[in-house]
Amino acid sequence: MVSIAMSFPTGPHEEERLRTLLETGALDARADPALDTICEEARQHFEVPICTLTLLDKARQRIKAAQGLEAGETPRDVAFCNYTILSDEVFVIEDALADDRVRDNPFVTGAPFIRFYAGAPLIFLKNIRLGALCLIDAKPRSFSRGDKAELQLYADRAVRQIATTEFDKRS
Repeated sequence: MVSIAMSFPTGPHEEERLRTLLETGALDARADPALDTICEEARQHFEVPICTLTLLDKARQRIKAAQGLEAGETPRDVAFCNYTILSDEVFVIEDALADDRVRDNPFVTGAPFIRFYAGAPLIFLKNIRLGALCLIDAKPRSFSRGDKAELQLYADRAVRQIATTEFDKRS
């Protein structure tokens, strides 16, 4: 069997991030309607057609909650969220066709034809970002510093929900 190198960036704390993600149980836990609600509120607030909450394991992107797109999973190597989880800052691509990192991505060249992406990292612990809360549009957009701060607030709510759900399960 031939091993194929994955074509996505990883941060210096990737092994610890993956271990923490598995320990939370969030990756394989049942759907949480509260996370869908956060996605819907963010989608409406930013007036985008799609909002997702994703978790990234070693090889896949799990779409844990979504509005405007089916929940499910994709191979990790096509996930824009790989860039989002590299830092604590909101990651924005205003026009995917103009960005060398993603212009050939199958989600840019095909459905859902992503042109705009903004992802706020789901910061669980210091240096541990489980995934991202993502806004997606089929047309280019700008995204201000204030927009980034607001999106991060939605992501922080989602992290609190994930932590609360996991804590309640173990009590």
